[in-house]
Amino acid sequence: MMEGTDEDSRPSAEQTRANLQRAIQYWLDKSTIHTGPRWVFFAFVLALFFLRIYMANGYFIVAYGLGIFLLNNFIAFLSPMDDPTEDDGLRLPTSDSEGKEFRPFTRRLPEFKFWLACTRGTLTAFLMTFFSIFDIPVFWPILLMYFFILFFMTMKRQIMHMYKHKYIPISFGKAKYKDAGVEHGMYGGGMGKKR
Repeated sequence: MMEGTDEDSRPSAEQTRANLQRAIQYWLDKSTIHTGPRWVFFAFVLALFFLRIYMANGYFIVAYGLGIFLLNNFIAFLSPMDDPTEDDGLRLPTSDSEGKEFRPFTRRLPEFKFWLACTRGTLTAFLMTFFSIFDIPVFWPILLMYFFILFFMTMKRQIMHMYKHKYIPISFGKAKYKDAGVEHGMYGGGMGKKR
């Protein structure tokens, strides 16, 4: 009669994986405009990871690797897409008077991709703490000291780069101006009212 209908009605592994990837991409697309909640979620995942490290009293090499990964992504987030230190004569223009078209600061790693990489890396490191093969015994104060030295030297180099090429990678949104006309009722806001 109807042979193979059971197998045909079940989705294949590839179809299930494609549906899962589509669902994940849908929620990632929906989350792009919600910057604050995304970073709160990342902070929560990172706190969960550090709680796991504290409770397990191990996996310090995984934490060190995550720290280096996050530092590398942070430096890419702060760096311009067109690096002016390369020898191709490129330099970040600071005004229209330099003969080049003024272009706004473009990051090497955009904010959403920065968040996504940091969240994926932290979730991966969190999963690694459930496998004893990654619990390599190390003296963690040395790793912590080395990480802070690396962090401060890298940030010093990045800040010097920003100072030398006169760019600021952090902006707090568009400038907001007060319209004096609206404030004083010059645009008809008070029309029709009795004085």
